[in-house]
Amino acid sequence: MKKKNYTVILCIMMILSLVGCSKSQKISDTNSNINILDNSYDEILKNAKGTTVNFYGYGGNEVMNKWFDTYVIPQMKEKYDIKVKRVGMNIDDIMNKLLSEKQAKSEEGVMDVVWINGENFKTAKENNLLFGAFTEKLPNFNDYIDKNSETINTDFGTSVNGLEAPWGKSEFVVIKDSGKVTQNIEDTETLKEAIIKNPGKFTYPALPDFEGSAFVRNVIYDIVGYENLINLPENEDEVRKVIQPAMDYLNEIKPYLWNKGETYPATIAQLDNMYSDGEVYFTMTYSPNTIKGKIDSNEYSKDTEIIAFDKGNISNTHFLTIPENAPNKEGAMVLINFLMSIDAQASKTDTSNWGDMTVLDMDKVPNEEKSKFSEAAEFGETLPELNAGLVPIIEKIWIEEVLQNGK
Repeated sequence: MKKKNYTVILCIMMILSLVGCSKSQKISDTNSNINILDNSYDEILKNAKGTTVNFYGYGGNEVMNKWFDTYVIPQMKEKYDIKVKRVGMNIDDIMNKLLSEKQAKSEEGVMDVVWINGENFKTAKENNLLFGAFTEKLPNFNDYIDKNSETINTDFGTSVNGLEAPWGKSEFVVIKDSGKVTQNIEDTETLKEAIIKNPGKFTYPALPDFEGSAFVRNVIYDIVGYENLINLPENEDEVRKVIQPAMDYLNEIKPYLWNKGETYPATIAQLDNMYSDGEVYFTMTYSPNTIKGKIDSNEYSKDTEIIAFDKGNISNTHFLTIPENAPNKEGAMVLINFLMSIDAQASKTDTSNWGDMTVLDMDKVPNEEKSKFSEAAEFGETLPELNAGLVPIIEKIWIEEVLQNGK
C-alpha cells in the first residue's frame, strides 16, 4: 500500500440513504446491531447473503485488479450470493475520507473493506476509525493463520489486536541483470562494488516512493543492524544519529548512480521501465513472485536474478480492515474470510494470476492442498518492518542528508 493527501465525496451517502428497500434495509438492520461480533459465523454468513460489499484499495496494480475482478468477484457471487464492488482509490484519499467522516460524525459510510497497512493502520487505530476485533470470528483465520507470528500480530510495529486480517505478504528484494552484472552481491558492501564497476547503471526511486523507501531501510538494516533499530524512539535527532552510517553509504554511492545521483526516478514504475529498456542494470520490488511472469513476457531480461542480503530482506504483511462506519460489516467479514481461504490464497500466489505471496501458515494447510502452492517461495532471510512512526522520519532525513546534499 502507499501514502497520504485529501479528497472528500459527499453525494454517495445521501443516495444510499434514499435507496431504502429490502437489501439496503437488511444491511442497515444487521449493522445497527452492536452485537454483530456475538453472532456465530454461520449467522454472519446468512445475514450477508444477497448484499453488496464495497472493497476499497490501491487501484494502480492492473495485475491485481484483473485477478480480483475475474476471480474474487465471480467466486463471491457464486459461493455466497454476495455482490462485490472493487473501488480503486489511493490510500491517502481513503484515509482522509475516513477521517473526515469521523469528524462529521457520519454514522454510515460507503466503504466495507479497506486494504491497509503500516502508517495508515496506525492512524486508523489511533483515531478509532475501525470496527472492532473481528478476526477471531473468521474460520480461515483460525484454521490457517499463525497467530503467534510477529508479522501477523504487529503491523509496522503497531499491535493489530484483531482489527485487521492478513491477506498477503510482501518481501523487498533488489534485482539485477546477471548477464551484465556477474559478481555475487550479498550485502551493501558488495552492492557498492557492483555499482562502482557499473557507473550510471544503478539507481532507486526517490523517497517517499514505497520501494525507494524500502531500499533505504534495507540499507539501514544491513549497515546499522535491525537489532539496533527495534527500540529506537520516534525522535529525529536520535534516529539521525543511529542511521548516519547508512546515510554516509548512500552519499558514497551517489556519484556512481544513474544521472550521477543528481536526480532519481520518481516512481518504481519509472525505474522498472528503465530496467526493461536496459538503461539501468538493477531494479527492485516488494513482489518477487511477479518476476517470473515479467521474464516470461519479455518485460525483464531472461538473466534477471534476485539479490538476497545475507542479513535479511524487509518483509511485511498487507491487511484488510473494516471501518467503524462500514454499511455492511457482515458481508465484509465473509469477503475477508474468503480471501484467506486456501483456494483464494493459492489463486493469487499463482504468478499467472497475480503472484502475491501467501499469508497462510503452510504447516496448517492440509497435505493434500499444499501442491496448490507449489510456486510460493521465500527469497532469503526476512526481517520485519520498523515502527511505522520511524518511516517518515527516515524519509525526511534521507531528503535532507542525501537528496539535497550538494545542492
